[in-house]
Amino acid sequence: MGFFDKIFRHLARSEPWGVHPDERKRPASEAPIRRLPVPPLLYLPLSQHVGAAAEPIVRIGQKVLKGECLATATGNISAPVHAPTSGEIVAIGPITAPHPSGLEMTAITLRSDMEDRWAPLDGLADPLAHSPQELARRVAAAGIVGLGGATFPASVKLGLGHRSRIRTLILNGSECEPYLSCDDRLMRERAAGIVRGAVLMRHATGAREVRIGIEDNKPEAIAAMRAAADGHADVHVCVVPARYPMGSDRQLIIELTGIEVPAESRAADVGVLVHNVGTAFAIHQAIDLGRPLVSRVMTLNGEALAQPGNYEVPIGTLVDDLLAFAGGVRFEPARLVMGGPMMGLVLPSAKVPVVKGCSGILALSAAEVARDEPDACIRCGSCTRACPVGLLPLEMNARIANGALDAAVALGLHDCIGCGCCAWVCPARIPLVQAFNHAKGELAAHDRDKKRTDATRRMAEARAERLEREAHEKAAAAARRAAERKAQKAREAAASAASNSEGAPA
Repeated sequence: MGFFDKIFRHLARSEPWGVHPDERKRPASEAPIRRLPVPPLLYLPLSQHVGAAAEPIVRIGQKVLKGECLATATGNISAPVHAPTSGEIVAIGPITAPHPSGLEMTAITLRSDMEDRWAPLDGLADPLAHSPQELARRVAAAGIVGLGGATFPASVKLGLGHRSRIRTLILNGSECEPYLSCDDRLMRERAAGIVRGAVLMRHATGAREVRIGIEDNKPEAIAAMRAAADGHADVHVCVVPARYPMGSDRQLIIELTGIEVPAESRAADVGVLVHNVGTAFAIHQAIDLGRPLVSRVMTLNGEALAQPGNYEVPIGTLVDDLLAFAGGVRFEPARLVMGGPMMGLVLPSAKVPVVKGCSGILALSAAEVARDEPDACIRCGSCTRACPVGLLPLEMNARIANGALDAAVALGLHDCIGCGCCAWVCPARIPLVQAFNHAKGELAAHDRDKKRTDATRRMAEARAERLEREAHEKAAAAARRAAERKAQKAREAAASAASNSEGAPA
């Protein structure tokens, strides 16, 4: 990044950042959490997390109990998968992924026996008397991942406390995405469990304090969390401005601590860890009660829905079944979105399962997704002012349009968090964030190709070196053999000459 680019980026970051989209959280946010009945079939993908896919340990026809492990974690970054109810394994194979691509992914299909019988649970009676490593091990065994959407295995982040000196554990309760209110309802209704999870996570990470960040548009959640945190001197409820994307880890860290995480660093490198409030509640359930992650609270919202609200849903439930329980749809949705409207994924159909990282399902009308065709950039600078990272979106987009991806990277393309603020405020309706995500995909594909090419080249070079070495060794061996034969002939000739001289007349 050039000198002037750095100056402009610093100036952009010093301006008020972010956007204020219409929240559209009501009426879903005002309805208490409802528990979804167990559907007849559950589809459990083996990859619901960042890292390596889980490995099945069950067979078709096997009977399982609720909470029983169906697939184990593989590698250092992975997470197991558990049965959300009791029943029988009926298939292990490809299903349509809950992703815009509509590609297939491997999943375990579980037919419910409608008895919902738990396997024996083994919660800890006094978790704080156990080592941080034991708590992290139990979090890993419970299959808990980041429930804010990142889906990074929670135990791996907890383990960073032993490699980095963590001063502050932040619980993210900002929930800045429009339409979504699952964290809001969770904090209102299950605040004590969240604070308990925070205390356990503080012990597991060695953090000195816990700060819970909640946007100021959630007064009921703030009151409930403050009441639950009362008596915990090291747990603080902090109110932050309602601004998108306040829920981004880096923005929340700046707001609560004043610390800016360098572009090439992790939060742990500056002594901070960030977890979602839903993750904290799941950790409480896992450690205190022995329950693995088999369900989660998520928001159902959008104009097409008959009964918007928040529901506790078994992992693996088809979106179709979820919508039906919520009263069905009033009309055919123009778009189904998993997550929020700013950073969520458009689903290929309702015949896909909800997964651990799913914070909501939006059934949107045509009016809610309408967007006019883009015009030419008028260089108004709105995107730069809105960018929470202080990037120059219009300049990056111009480089990308010209195919100069390296120049876009120099302007901070990899620092883009994909929040969509730039596209949201653009008066020309230019799909900026889509261009950035596409460019990142191209660069990632190029890196993968380069790694494969480099690996192939190294193999070829190693083969050539091996063949050259073998040829040299063969030539040296042949030379040695020739020299030995020559020496042997010389010795034989000398012996023959000596023999002849002895037999000659004097």
